[in-house]
Amino acid sequence: MTTPLPATGGTLLVVDDEQTVRELLPTALRYAGFTVDTAANGEQALDRAAQHPPDLVLLDVMLPDMDGFEVIRRLREQPNSAVGDRIGPIPVIFLTAREATQDKVNGLLLGGDDYVTKPFDLEELIARIQAILRRTKGNPRATLMIADLELDPEGHQVTRAGVPIRLSPTEFRLLRFLLSNPGSTVTKPQILEHVWRYDFGGDPSIVDNYISYLRRKIDNGGPKLIHTIHGIGYVMRGPRA
Repeated sequence: MTTPLPATGGTLLVVDDEQTVRELLPTALRYAGFTVDTAANGEQALDRAAQHPPDLVLLDVMLPDMDGFEVIRRLREQPNSAVGDRIGPIPVIFLTAREATQDKVNGLLLGGDDYVTKPFDLEELIARIQAILRRTKGNPRATLMIADLELDPEGHQVTRAGVPIRLSPTEFRLLRFLLSNPGSTVTKPQILEHVWRYDFGGDPSIVDNYISYLRRKIDNGGPKLIHTIHGIGYVMRGPRA
């Protein structure tokens, strides 16, 4: 077995219908310093996440009762439930034997943070887990603000002038990235790297589409905050900047 890299710790939920994976992978992850829970199907995953919300979910795409895409939809699309409110910010890494580009794109657009195909290198997987947890656990309570727009990473909430704005997981990550770089122009490749976090080789115009979605929600009825730098990218700045 490959010797794992030193881990930063954290609680993981491994969701896979293969018993071998549910036995061997958690053993290796525990050795690397993580606390690990397991689930054999989608319903068990939803139940485990509700009972003990993890820091990160390792989610197989092909499950016996529902696919991983449906699991993440149900985790992220229950805003009025305790499960949905808590799970929203929690990252997901898809684990699957399916290598089709469209599957990867679907997973990432649904809010997945990474997509790893089987068989995978354990050391690389742990490195990916560490990288995501460093981002999400570094300072999760720090509110990001510009003008009258506020983003709360811990509560997964966005408001403008005190009015709540509902965003999809991808829209939320895009806005968080823009707010993390106030006054600085970010390029489309930078946005793809930090928001989708996977070079899926798709059409970069997806960035333009999501910027448009954000503008309809963020800049509707107030001073414009998201600005286009033609030929380069986008910048978030206040009305007087």
